[in-house]
Amino acid sequence: MSRRGRVTVGVLVGVFILFTLLGWGIDAYTDYLWFDEVKKTNVFSGVLLTQLVLFLVVGAAMTLVVAGNLYLAYRLRPLLRPHSAEQATLERYRMILAPRLGTWITVTGLVIGFFAGLSAMGRWSDWMLFRNGGDFGTKDPEFNIDHSFYVFDYPIYRYLLGLGFTAIVLSVLGSLAVHYIFGGVRLQGVGDRMTTAARAHLTSLVAVFVLLKAVAYILDRQALLLEQHVSPGLYGAGYTDVNALLPAKEILAYISVVVAIAIIVFSNAVMRNLVWPGVSLALLAISAVAIGGIYPLAVQNFQVKPSLADKERPYILRSIDATRDAFGLENTEVSKYQAKNERPVASLPTDASAQNVRIIDPQLVSQAFTQSQQSRGFYDFGEKLDVDRYTIDGKTQDYVVGAREIDDDKLTAQQRNWINRHTVYTHGYGLVAAPANKVCGTGLPYFASGLIGSDNSNAGACITPTAALEAEQPRIYYGEQSTEYAIVGQAEESKNVEFDRPQDASSNSGEVLYTYSGAGGVEIGSFFRRLVFAIHNTESNFLLSDAVNNSSKVMYTREPRERVAKVAPFLTIDGDPYPAVVNGRITWILDGYTTAKTYPYAQKINLATETRDELTGTGSFALARDDVNYMRNSVKATVDAYDGTVTLYEFDDQDPVLKAWNKAFGGDLIVPKDQIPTALADHFRYPADLFKVQRNLLTKFHVTDPRTFFSGDDFWQVPNAPDSPSDGYQPPYYLNVKLPEQDETRFQLTAGVTPLNRENMAALISASYVSGQPRLEILELPDDTVVPGPVQVHQRMVNNYGVSQQLALLTRGGQATVLYGNLISLPLADDILYVEPVYVRSSQAGAAPLLQKVLMSYGDGGTYVVLEDNLEEGLKALAELGKTGAPTTPTTPGTETPGTTTPTTPPSNAPPGDVSAELASAAAAMDKAIADLRAAKQSGDLVKEGQALTALGEAIKRFQTAQQAAGATPAASTPASPTPTPSG
Repeated sequence: MSRRGRVTVGVLVGVFILFTLLGWGIDAYTDYLWFDEVKKTNVFSGVLLTQLVLFLVVGAAMTLVVAGNLYLAYRLRPLLRPHSAEQATLERYRMILAPRLGTWITVTGLVIGFFAGLSAMGRWSDWMLFRNGGDFGTKDPEFNIDHSFYVFDYPIYRYLLGLGFTAIVLSVLGSLAVHYIFGGVRLQGVGDRMTTAARAHLTSLVAVFVLLKAVAYILDRQALLLEQHVSPGLYGAGYTDVNALLPAKEILAYISVVVAIAIIVFSNAVMRNLVWPGVSLALLAISAVAIGGIYPLAVQNFQVKPSLADKERPYILRSIDATRDAFGLENTEVSKYQAKNERPVASLPTDASAQNVRIIDPQLVSQAFTQSQQSRGFYDFGEKLDVDRYTIDGKTQDYVVGAREIDDDKLTAQQRNWINRHTVYTHGYGLVAAPANKVCGTGLPYFASGLIGSDNSNAGACITPTAALEAEQPRIYYGEQSTEYAIVGQAEESKNVEFDRPQDASSNSGEVLYTYSGAGGVEIGSFFRRLVFAIHNTESNFLLSDAVNNSSKVMYTREPRERVAKVAPFLTIDGDPYPAVVNGRITWILDGYTTAKTYPYAQKINLATETRDELTGTGSFALARDDVNYMRNSVKATVDAYDGTVTLYEFDDQDPVLKAWNKAFGGDLIVPKDQIPTALADHFRYPADLFKVQRNLLTKFHVTDPRTFFSGDDFWQVPNAPDSPSDGYQPPYYLNVKLPEQDETRFQLTAGVTPLNRENMAALISASYVSGQPRLEILELPDDTVVPGPVQVHQRMVNNYGVSQQLALLTRGGQATVLYGNLISLPLADDILYVEPVYVRSSQAGAAPLLQKVLMSYGDGGTYVVLEDNLEEGLKALAELGKTGAPTTPTTPGTETPGTTTPTTPPSNAPPGDVSAELASAAAAMDKAIADLRAAKQSGDLVKEGQALTALGEAIKRFQTAQQAAGATPAASTPASPTPTPSG
C-alpha cells in the first residue's frame, strides 16, 4: 500500500473511532446528568465501574492466556527444520510473520480479549450478586446447600468455566497453527510429526481442558437440580438423576482427573508419544457415553418407567414445595365453597359486596373519559384506565382513575412544530376518577372529580368534584404518554409559554399558561450542555432557538416505567403503573419484582407468556421474555408526576435478592419498609403480573399430593376471555368486596379458573393485602359443581331469548355495536353472582362506548338471567326472580321492554280439560324444547343450548297464540322450570 493509501485508511479509521467514542461519551454524559437529577448517581457509577472492571480484567486475562500460548509456541519452534515441499510452502508465511510476530500476536490477543471483555460486561449483574449475596436460610433437598449458592454463585461459576473452555480451545487452535507454521508440527518428512516441545505444550493444554471438564462434571451435579427432568414436566433431579446420573457425574469427574494426569505423564515422560494420551481421551469419551448415558437410560427404562409414579413421588413433592416457595404460594389458603343455591336470594339488593361490584370497564370507558375533554382534542387518558380505591365521606370504594395527559399524536399539524411539541405542550393536567359501580343516565361515568375544559352539557349532574381526588399540584410532567423530551423554564415569569389548561369550560380559545418551577429536569443554560443535547438529540434548535435560555431545563426519560427501570436495572417492572393522589400530589405507583433463574427444583416459567392476556398491549405493557423460577414483589416504586422523583420502597423485607442488590449499591438505594408513608400504603394494590403468574401456577400447584399431581386429574386452566375467546386469557379484576371466609371488605384481585379441558367453574382465586402482607386465597368448588365458568355463563346469558331480543334492540338496526365489559364472578350467599356490563358504541366515527345495560346471572347453574339499566335494578330483578322461583324466559318473544325482565310461569306439561290439537301440539313442543335444553346444559354444548333456547321461545309463542285462539287460560300449576345439571 502506498503512503497516501495508508494515510487515507488511517484517517478513516481515526474518524470512525472518534465518532464512535464521541457518541458513547455523549450518551454516557447525558445518562450521568439524568442520574444526577434523580439523585441516584451511585447506580450509574456502580454499574459503569463494574462493567469497566470486568471488561479490563476478563479482557486482559483472555489476552494474556491466548497471546502467551501463541508466543510460547513460537519460542518452542525447532531451530532446524527438515527440507520438504511442505516446509518450502510454509516459508513464505514465516517470512511475513517473523519480522512482526510480536505485533501479530499482540493484535490477535487484543481482538480476542476485546470480545471476551464485551461478553463480561453483560455479566455485571451476576458479578454484583456474587459479591454481595447473603444466605437464603433454606437449603436444597439433595445436597443440603443453601439456596444462595444456586442464585448468587452458580451463574458466575458457570460463566468462568465457559470462559476457561473458550481460552483453552482458542489457545490450542492458535498454538497448533503457530507450531505448524514454524515446523513444530509437520505432516511430511522423516522423523516424528511433532517435536518434543510442541507435544509437551499441546498436551498440557489438552490436559487443562480435561481438568476443566472435571470441574464441569461437578457443576453438572448441581445443574441437575435446575433442569427439567422430573415426570411429568417438572424441574429438578428425578429418580434416575439422583440414583444414576449423580454418581455417574462424580465418577466421570475422577476419571477426567486421571486422564489429565495420564496425558501429561504418558505423552512426555513415559511413552513420549500421543498414543496413550489418545487412548485416555477415547476411554473418557466411552466412559461418558456408557456411564453418563447408557447406564441412566437403562435405569430409566427398566426401573423407573414400570413404576413411574412411585419412583418419582418424592421428587415430585420436592418440585411442588420448591415452586410454591419460589413464587410465594406456600401460604395459600384453600377453602371449600359449595355454591349450591338454586335461586337468587332476597338479600342481593342490600348486600354490600354486590352493591360494590365494578361495572365500569377501564378499557372500554377510556374513550368516554377522553371525549369528555371536547375543548382540547389533544388530551388523552390512554387505552386503558386503572382501578384504585379512595375513602370519601367515611366510605371506601373502588374508582376507575385516569391521568389527563397530552397525546403528541393528536396535536394538529400546526401544533407539531418543534417549539410547540417541546416547549409549549409539555404536560398534562389532573387526575379524573369515577366510582366503579355506577353510571349516569347517559351511560357516561359518574365523574367524582372535575373535568377541565369539558363540554358538560351531556354530563349534567354526572360531575361532582370531590376534594379527596383533587391534587394540590395537578400538573403531569412525567406520565405514560410522555414520550418526547420537554424544555421548561423561562428567564422571566411574564414569559409563560407552557400550555397549562383551558381558561374555563365554556371557552374554546382562552387558555392558561404556566412556567415550570419544580426540581425536575436537567439544566441546559450553558453553551456546552446545549451543544451536548443538540448532538444527543440531533437537533440544532438547542443552540439556535430563543426558547432555550439560561434558565431552561430539559426533561427526558419521562415515562414512569422507564424511569424506575433505569434507577433499578435489577428489577422487572410490572406492566400496569397506576396514578394516585397521595398527600396532594399525583404519584405514579409501580411494582418491582426481583427474579432469579437458578432456584433448585422450582418450575421455570416465561414471564412474557405467563402474563399475557386479553389486555396485554392495550394499556398494559408486556413483560420481557425472561425465563425465571423465582419471583418476589420486593419493591413498591413511586414517580412524582410533577418533578419526576423516583423512590424505591422495600416491600418484601425478607427477600435475600433485594438485600444483595441494596448492598451492591451502597445500602441506601432502597427505603426501608417501615418508612413507607401511610397515605401511600393505602393505595398499594396486589400487582397484576405477579398474580397472573401465581394464578397460572396454582392451576397445577394447588395440588400438593404427588400421586394426584402425577395423574393430573385435578388440574385447572385459566379460561379465555368470555366475549372473545380468541383474544387470549381472561384477565383478573380488581374488586373492593368481601368474599366468603373473609372477615372484612378488601381491595383485591380476583380470577376464576375452570377444570382442565372443561368450562364449568372450578375455583376462584383472590389476592389482597392484609395488614400489609400479601394473602392468596382459593375458594374451591366441588368437583360435581353446576356453576358455569366465564365462557359458559356469558353464552348462556346472551343466548337467553329475552336477553337476546333486548340486545338486538340495542344495535338499532345495525347502527350501533354491542360491546361486553369485564365479566365479574363474585361468590355471594352460597352461589356466584355474575355481572357483565353491556356497552353500546354508535357507528359514527370516533363515538365512545356508553354503558347502557348490566347483564347479570345468579343461581341454579346460571339459569336466572336479567338485563337491567344499572346494578341496583339488576340486583332487585334477580331477587324478584328468586321469590317466584321462575327461570328467565320472556312471555312474548320480541315484545320485551328494554331495561325490564319479565319472568314467565310456563304452563304445565299436560294442559287440563279438553284442548285443541294445536294447543296440545304446542305444549308437546315446549316439553321437547325444555328436554333439549336440559340435555344441552348437561353436555355443555353451547351451540345446542342456544338452539334449544330459541326453540323454547318459539314454542311458548306458539302456545300463547293457540291459547288465545281457543280462549283458554294457562293452568295454575307448578311451573315446569328447566333445571339442568351441567356436566362441566
